[in-house]
Amino acid sequence: MISIPVPIHEKSNSGIDLPPEEIIFGRSRAMQEIRKCLTSVAGANVSVLLQGQSGTGKEILARYIHDHSMWSNGGFVKLNCPAIPGTLFESELFGYQRGAFTGAYTAKPGLVEMAHRGTLFLDEIAELDAAVQAKLLQVLQDGQFCRIGAQTERRIEVRIVCATNRNLEREIQTGSFRQDLFFRINVVNVQLPSLKDRKEDIPALVDYFLKRYTATYRRPATPPSQFFMTFLEKYEWPGNIRELENAVKRLVILGSEEPALQSLENAKPKVLADECFEIPEGPLPLKQITRDAVKQIEKKVILRTLEAHRWNRRMVSRALGISYAALLYKMRQAGVPARQPKTRKQMEATVA
Repeated sequence: MISIPVPIHEKSNSGIDLPPEEIIFGRSRAMQEIRKCLTSVAGANVSVLLQGQSGTGKEILARYIHDHSMWSNGGFVKLNCPAIPGTLFESELFGYQRGAFTGAYTAKPGLVEMAHRGTLFLDEIAELDAAVQAKLLQVLQDGQFCRIGAQTERRIEVRIVCATNRNLEREIQTGSFRQDLFFRINVVNVQLPSLKDRKEDIPALVDYFLKRYTATYRRPATPPSQFFMTFLEKYEWPGNIRELENAVKRLVILGSEEPALQSLENAKPKVLADECFEIPEGPLPLKQITRDAVKQIEKKVILRTLEAHRWNRRMVSRALGISYAALLYKMRQAGVPARQPKTRKQMEATVA
């Protein structure tokens, strides 16, 4: 295993201590290209769109951009878009005046205002409602917004960094995301590679997390075995760096490799074998057989994911990396009910 003599973290202006740049960007060619891009972009006040799978480090890069910008002394304000109901989103983003609605006893600034001369980080921006997308577009166009219940507009200067694990071009095609907003936030686009595409960085990441969590939990260092490291380098990492971090954290806390290895084995997606579809009898074009097979596989994947998330369709859409509207469409096409069947018999009829 490679041991890199770097500090546990570097002081950050964004509110948390970031890993050293050697850890953030590693040695892979893809991340080195991203490093060059962000070095050029960080000092310019342009919008940046970070795209990549969950757990690839989009928030870390957003904070890195802030720390290297001309407004690094300003606030780094994060908004997790799926965490706020649509009815409250506008007031959270733009704030409100006293008396704007029942319960508004005092004026409250919104997150846009709090990020003035700083960075506003919109995480999972694909989840924004259409109405809020239109108002955010106005802020990006002219730097002005209006609190709920206010009569005058306020002017702000803010750096916008957005992140998503969705394909926004596809979201535009389904009508879930505004094309004009996409053009505004996509001035600089950064595509983060998945961990399986930068496996040469795994030894340094493991070393970093070991040092960090042995210090955090005050546990003796347990150097991983060669078998453990080989397993990590061959694993596909559906949860990316976040999953790797959790595996090392288990190793430190439990003092054994076995629980960490077991958790990764259990997390492997179940392979859908030939029980997923049936080859029909009689002559049929190959394209037709393929389309039918894909539909059957999609239905089984959707049903299994619904069961795993207790039929919470919002969580399922995020887990599958598709929009909520696309999930509902695929459920209707596959004949999957909108609500969980009450009986086992009904469930079996749905799967059949």
